[in-house]
Amino acid sequence: MALPAGLILAASCTGSGKTTLTLGLLRAFKRQGLAVAPAKVGPDYIDPAFHMRASGRVCHNLDGWAMRPATLAGVIAKAGEDSRFILAEGVMGLFDGAPVADGPDGSSADLAARTGWPVLLVLDVARMGASAAALLHGFSTLRSDIRVAGVLLNRTGSQGHSEMVANACRKACPEVAILGAIPRDESLHLPSRHLGLVQALEQSGLEEVIERAADLVEKHVDLQAVQALATPGRLGGDFVPPLQPLGQRIAIAMDEAFAFAYPTLLEGWRQQGAELSFFSPLAGEGPDETANAVYLPGGYPELHGPRLAASQGFLQGLRCAAQRSAWIYGECGGFMALGEAILDGEGRSHAMAGLLPLVTSFQTRRLQLGYRTMRLKADSPLGRAKARFRGHEFHYATIVSEGKAPPLFDGWDARNAPLGAMGLIKNTVFGSFLHLIDET
Repeated sequence: MALPAGLILAASCTGSGKTTLTLGLLRAFKRQGLAVAPAKVGPDYIDPAFHMRASGRVCHNLDGWAMRPATLAGVIAKAGEDSRFILAEGVMGLFDGAPVADGPDGSSADLAARTGWPVLLVLDVARMGASAAALLHGFSTLRSDIRVAGVLLNRTGSQGHSEMVANACRKACPEVAILGAIPRDESLHLPSRHLGLVQALEQSGLEEVIERAADLVEKHVDLQAVQALATPGRLGGDFVPPLQPLGQRIAIAMDEAFAFAYPTLLEGWRQQGAELSFFSPLAGEGPDETANAVYLPGGYPELHGPRLAASQGFLQGLRCAAQRSAWIYGECGGFMALGEAILDGEGRSHAMAGLLPLVTSFQTRRLQLGYRTMRLKADSPLGRAKARFRGHEFHYATIVSEGKAPPLFDGWDARNAPLGAMGLIKNTVFGSFLHLIDET
């Protein structure tokens, strides 16, 4: 079996413009009729939806910390099916990952080392001149097990500025090809909020932004040279489902309030024979009455409190599913919706399903962010008690009150420091603020 070719688009830091350039590259290649598969390094639900809009293809996450080696290799093979190469957008800065002493840290550099894919580095040079060469030199020489093969100079101010920076970079790093100098364009701004970019499905003008990004890339980037950088990697293999299905027929909430579900997870459930159906809580829909399991992914229920509280089709549908002993699982925002109420940013209380003794607040905020290891405390559709998983946590909501119900997990952070009991399980309803990615 041929191993998929790939290229990692990384950056010196968050905010350098790598997402916008990834979208521009994906759309530009699509215009050429070139089958390029998008991917996202690390745990991220939002950027992959933008990749899908730009490329027309499913975007898979590649997580070197949370995925078992066999899972990662299988996802790479799945992502690379019927494509010329995989274009993987990096996470944060090139070397940023979990604070581990040794072993995989989930960084873009870690993925580059394991796959053998070259790195195309994005440098935001808006506030520097020849100093960009020192930055490029440091990034290209820090680790000997990765190869920074090309650089894109982003947000240049003028032709003279571009030439000055490019000449300094060529002198300092002659082995790194300068494949583009992209001028600053404020019209390409993508709005953000507390968990990242505003979701793709909420942006009415997104198509125009992607088209403008592609126009800019076509004009200022050597697309043929970018394509030539992508090389076959060292990883590939049969697709390994990361988690066992919650049931035979799984109803999945999916709309602007509940959109954080990994394609790899859903594909794994399908491969294991599960039948998936989808419903929109914001549209007043409840789960399929024939479903024997319900999945509420994470998302933004705190931004839609009044609509969810008024959505009796959704709330009553969950209660009916619980009454017929269907398993109901919620992650992060889905966990919040299974509780008694959510307090929004102004402190207003919105009644939720009331299936778990839980009240959460978005008014009192506290950032919880990082990789997590979890161990089940009781049997559930996720597995037997003591089964272990890896995943991540990213939210600002806090728990106002938590009633009597057994905890779902024991948790640890990436440093293996204990976090204590996490989540709740009551009869056939269970969930936590944690997003599961893979078994361990």
